[in-house]
Amino acid sequence: MVGASEGLGRALAEQLSRVGCELVLSARSEERLEALAAALPGRASAVPVDVTDADSVAEAAGKVGKIDGVIYMAGAYWPMSSPDWDTEKAVTMVETNLTGAVRIIGAVLPEFLSRNEGHIVLTSSLSAFRGLPGSIGYGASKAGVLTLAEGMHADLRHTKVEVQVVNPGFIRTRMTDKNEFRMPQIMEPEQAAQEYFEHMNSDAFKKSFPFGLASILRLAQFLPDWLYFPLFGAKKPSEDYDKAHSH
Repeated sequence: MVGASEGLGRALAEQLSRVGCELVLSARSEERLEALAAALPGRASAVPVDVTDADSVAEAAGKVGKIDGVIYMAGAYWPMSSPDWDTEKAVTMVETNLTGAVRIIGAVLPEFLSRNEGHIVLTSSLSAFRGLPGSIGYGASKAGVLTLAEGMHADLRHTKVEVQVVNPGFIRTRMTDKNEFRMPQIMEPEQAAQEYFEHMNSDAFKKSFPFGLASILRLAQFLPDWLYFPLFGAKKPSEDYDKAHSH
């Protein structure tokens, strides 16, 4: 599991450990990983990795050796709109959420293919379905993950290398604590981990949840631009905002 040290990743690790899975836990924080491995009821080991560093990924892959599957949950997030553009944060989100997934897949897929066996679970987001206001960096990176998963599934669907993707909505974690807007149908990490677990044990390729929010955003994909952007785009700034940003 990559991105296992806290939040949703930790909750899923606990769920998988309870049913007897032997886990290799990865994230940047070795201290948190070691503490989690010690707390889990089943067998678990900690292998730190920085997914934004190709050498770190290669080193971790060498330590882990043969595995049955990989779950990619590493993520970076800051709420960001175009007028508040922060290149460093946007690049970090893309590097962690998308490029990091590409690095991890590159480290495990050749061996999976050589033995025609393996399981890859990627984490996208409901924000991947269509461009949303305030989602610079994050939405684009998650859209990339979703397209990546779809392409891999199309390529590998007749092999025994299974590819799945999960599109969660808002989950109460350290990342969503940064949001100052209302988050409809926000879920606890344990609830979301149960959704992951059920999906991983199914034959379905994609799972999007919670149902209500996922249905709305899924339907939004079919709206023409002239209707979508007035409904979902940022509202026109107030007169006070215009004055404050006029210089």
